[in-house]
Amino acid sequence: MYQIIGEYLEYLELEKGLSQNTLDAYRRDLEYFCDNLKLSEISQVDRLKINTYVRYLRENNYAPTSIIRKVASLRGFFKWAYSVGIIDKNPASTIEQPKVPKRLPKVITVKEIDEMLHNNLNPEEHVIMELLYSCGLRVSELVNLKINDIDLSSKYVRCFGKGSKERIIPIGEEAKRVVNEYMPLRDLLIKKYNINSKRLLINQNGRFVTRQDVYSFIHKQGKLINKNISPHTLRHSFATHLLENGADLRVVQELLGHSDVSTTQLYTHISKKHLKDVYFAINQ
Repeated sequence: MYQIIGEYLEYLELEKGLSQNTLDAYRRDLEYFCDNLKLSEISQVDRLKINTYVRYLRENNYAPTSIIRKVASLRGFFKWAYSVGIIDKNPASTIEQPKVPKRLPKVITVKEIDEMLHNNLNPEEHVIMELLYSCGLRVSELVNLKINDIDLSSKYVRCFGKGSKERIIPIGEEAKRVVNEYMPLRDLLIKKYNINSKRLLINQNGRFVTRQDVYSFIHKQGKLINKNISPHTLRHSFATHLLENGADLRVVQELLGHSDVSTTQLYTHISKKHLKDVYFAINQ
């Protein structure tokens, strides 16, 4: 069973171009399924076993989003296994994808962003804040940026999102300024630690900045404004503030790299809520 999972992950990497983080998530979900049901052969799996597994997840209070992801992992795996002839029947073909209640993404205000940007950040931290917020980057896109992905003269950032999909994002004057200030420091670190890499973000200890580094940094910054936030909060805030200031929904979709505009439309609900809050604050 684990060998087949390995073949599936190789297919996702080579044919679908999925990122290592996504592949790791699929591996965890599929191996957890096998371990939970003590499976050794794919032929042992039927619809009843999958239903038993989903019921176990619900009864053990797994978050709806976790259950959805785990079921999606199973559906994709068994669909592939059936298509390549490993199994003669897809046991997950009639399993319904659980629905999760829509929750509005957490956002922070422009004032709170400004407070965070003035918390005595070092040049590297300033670049992280600016690119997450003013460009709406995902944390994985940020940490994988190369120096030649940023063209300061043309004022754009090139990044590769989900499925290695490329997109071009404008870079503002403030972000341009902090990147310019950071580059001489980066050059010194490159020489000091003899680093041969075009990765943009290198910390003061000569290590490449990781996803965990960014999460930890943003979480600490959030504490300073009494908010529990993550790097994705800045991306949500980026989209929401654009829409609140009149940006076209399709433009925001392109900037975020969403393949479906319905994903971007969620931010319009936040903007409507903001308008209502402002209205009732004024008219109380």
